[in-house]
Amino acid sequence: MLSRLRRHAFLAAGGLLVALAGSALLVASELGRQREAFDTQARIVHRLLSQRAAENDAVLATLALLQPSPAEHAIDRLQAIYPQLVAIQQRSAARDWTLPSLAIAEERSRTARRAVMADAQLAGGRYWLVQAAEPASFALRIDLAALAPGPEWPLRRDTGDTHVDLSLGDQRYVVQQAASAQGWGTRLAASKALAVESQPLVVTLSRRVTPAQWPWVWIALWWLGTGGFLAAFAAWRAQRRARARAEELLRLGQVGRLNALGELAAGLAHELNQPLTAVLANTQAAGRLLDDDPPDIVDARAAMSQAAQQARRASDVVRRLRRGLERTDPGAPQPVSLQDAVRSAFELLEPEFARRGVVPRFHAQAEVRVRAEPVALEQILHNLLMNALQALEQVPPGERSLWVALSQESGCGVLTVRDSGPGVPPELLPRLFEPFVSTRTGGLGLGLPLCESLASAMGGSIAAQPIPQRGASFRLTLPALP
Repeated sequence: MLSRLRRHAFLAAGGLLVALAGSALLVASELGRQREAFDTQARIVHRLLSQRAAENDAVLATLALLQPSPAEHAIDRLQAIYPQLVAIQQRSAARDWTLPSLAIAEERSRTARRAVMADAQLAGGRYWLVQAAEPASFALRIDLAALAPGPEWPLRRDTGDTHVDLSLGDQRYVVQQAASAQGWGTRLAASKALAVESQPLVVTLSRRVTPAQWPWVWIALWWLGTGGFLAAFAAWRAQRRARARAEELLRLGQVGRLNALGELAAGLAHELNQPLTAVLANTQAAGRLLDDDPPDIVDARAAMSQAAQQARRASDVVRRLRRGLERTDPGAPQPVSLQDAVRSAFELLEPEFARRGVVPRFHAQAEVRVRAEPVALEQILHNLLMNALQALEQVPPGERSLWVALSQESGCGVLTVRDSGPGVPPELLPRLFEPFVSTRTGGLGLGLPLCESLASAMGGSIAAQPIPQRGASFRLTLPALP
């Protein structure tokens, strides 16, 4: 029973590991797919924002080249094309900047020979871009909210799960807020500076893949498939074990029958020897009485009557013979572990235990190894356990107990089988190992004599011990290995 539970536990643990490993692979594959899609979106966002920033440089360069005047008339036309432009300023000999920071930026632009940022206020979503030129310099005020293009934007703005922001040093502007940025999950992130030197803004995208986005359908199918495979495997193993158990029982039965027939023949020889001897003696006596002169007819008749009585006794013995065969001797003894033999017998008789509602208990403090013939030892164990189970059928299910213990005493391995059955009547206990003596109705009385013969052939012995309360105990002793 315990070994079956261990097998089931091992199979369940293996199936659980396979299911978890497969689920982990499915989740990893889904995360890889999400990562690849996220990287593609990040590249598109970076390219679009860089293009818009480059447009700002292009507008300023065009203004510096064409030197239009006044600049206020051009802003409306420019906004129609470039919605991110919210204001334009021109510094010339007749007009100065409205902000001191623009004058500083103009000097930096003149030194760098390109447009530069000024008065960046990313929290408010605005910054200036200044281009120094002659005779007039120009500045554009950029609206970051309009920097992201509309239809070309690859991310959903309302319910999207990707967060996008632009940063400049410690300042940060949120281009798109993720709908669910919080929670447990795998965080994907990408960050890269815009490909425009005049506007050193860094675009950062982040996204969190939560367990709700895992491929639960595929995971469920994987678990169902794993469970189905394990169920089929368990059924196949159970069928194979049942077939092996049936073959083993058949083999033991055949060996047992052969040995039982040998015991039967030996018992018959013992039982027939006495009446046949008596028949011979009485017939010889009757012959001598009839040869007397005059013949002693009365005594001769009595002797013949006794001979006939002994012949009928022999006939009764013969009628008890059902079959006969030569006795089979056990093979050569070899080292055997009694623990392994008991576990093998328990496994073999597991259906018999279950059918009778008996849970056998096994006690062994240390391994006990003996010299025995494995098949003979199996047959002894099989007979003792089957006798115990048949005895337990005579008591209520709640009172059935079967206990097997191993020990080592005085250089011998001792195996004890004890049951809580009705026990052995005291008058039969001294004759329990004689042929044709049985405590069971219809029993041949050959199993225990066979066990005794097999044990003796292996240099051991077997004995029955009474239990004061109720039940029977059989003690098998075999030579132990050092």
